[in-house]
Amino acid sequence: MSAAPEAYLDVVARIARATQAAGRAPGDVTLVAVSKQQPWDAIAPVLAAGQKVFGENRVQEALARWEGKAALLASGGLILHLIGPLQSNKAREAVAHFAVIETLDREKLARALADEVQKQGRRPRLYVQVNTGEEPQKAGILPADADAFIAAARATYGLEPEGLMCIPPADEPAGPHFALLAKIAARNGLKKLSMGMSGDFETAIRFGATSVRVGSAVFGARG
Repeated sequence: MSAAPEAYLDVVARIARATQAAGRAPGDVTLVAVSKQQPWDAIAPVLAAGQKVFGENRVQEALARWEGKAALLASGGLILHLIGPLQSNKAREAVAHFAVIETLDREKLARALADEVQKQGRRPRLYVQVNTGEEPQKAGILPADADAFIAAARATYGLEPEGLMCIPPADEPAGPHFALLAKIAARNGLKKLSMGMSGDFETAIRFGATSVRVGSAVFGARG
């Protein structure tokens, strides 16, 4: 068996150090290895090294990439997070194949997911995406609308979001955005925070991230 990739081991070690520095328990933070657009030759060694949580941006691309891994998915040896925007017409495939959907951000999608949960009897874990920077080009509910949307997801659609996700603006310090997300989560009784990527995951851990989405630091730059 080949050795675990050095870059992957470095990220795992950095997460552990940041978690300890924040005074949090070991294992408090889950690494979501962002495998989107990566060649299988880059993913396979990370999977073999014991990483079992992966993040994908697009439903169809993910299904093609992980085709043939049904046994791993069924056993819990492979956990897929959808971390990219989800079209309502892809809700059926998303509910069927992803353990976690991190990009719930509008009522039309909430309705579609609720319908599929009822039809399939399968309930993926859900995160509400918040557009903390209020950037028009990005998906996510606006911070001012987050409380009402979370309440509607629960009361109107019978969904049970477990956390929040955000992607801070690239040209601003990430810390204030992470702090805002944590504040919204706390007042809505949500325990999970998906925040932090390759350039800022240690900061995210300091602000309470329970999962970090790391791609290039694990796999190298995408082609």
